[in-house]
Amino acid sequence: MPSGLPCSSNVGARPGRHHGAPTKLPREGGAGLWRALKGVLLAVVLFFAAGAGARAGEAIELTAAALQPSPSEADTWLLAADFELSLSAELEEAVNRGLPLYFVAEFELSRPRWWWWDERVSTASRTWRLSYHALSRQYRVALGAYVQRFATLPEALAVFTRIRGWAVIDRERLRSIWPLLDRERLRANESYVAALRLRLDTAQLPKPLQMNALTSREWNPASEWTRFPFTPETAKNAP
Repeated sequence: MPSGLPCSSNVGARPGRHHGAPTKLPREGGAGLWRALKGVLLAVVLFFAAGAGARAGEAIELTAAALQPSPSEADTWLLAADFELSLSAELEEAVNRGLPLYFVAEFELSRPRWWWWDERVSTASRTWRLSYHALSRQYRVALGAYVQRFATLPEALAVFTRIRGWAVIDRERLRSIWPLLDRERLRANESYVAALRLRLDTAQLPKPLQMNALTSREWNPASEWTRFPFTPETAKNAP
């Protein structure tokens, strides 16, 4: 039977079974790439979810706070606050091995405004350095150049978990927020909102431990911002 096509014994055979045949990409290649991508995305989600869970489990809690006028300085208000701090076994061991820990207390005062964002009135922060000196077997807490020494860890922790006499509102702070408004004192009988928190400054940890702090609450103790109302002349306790 006449035909213009050469006869071939490979007609109907799978491509790639003989030399010179074209190679076909597997049809499931796209699906495999998508599965790999989904695996990466899931790992990222779980990583940040673990970090959120670590932050949700607080190791520091504000139990009481109050603002009182300074008996010696005009237009100055002093903060007294109590925190409950549960230092993890990992952090306690790290301190005892010579790793210093930095704890930061942060304060903010704002004035609510229904027609705009709340007005920030005053801010303040303090940083304490907690360390252990093996030769003297003493814990040290430094606030700037001022250093205190203690025989036990609970005594040292009490320095920054029981805050007393901290001037968080004064003329200088008020001027620094609004330098052009010449505002040096709070408005009498005005309603304000105070906010306070205490946390471990994880940025001061060695780099490998900073990764632990992202996913483990044992390495990242912190309290949430706690807000309470404040009116000059009548300081109120936090709930």
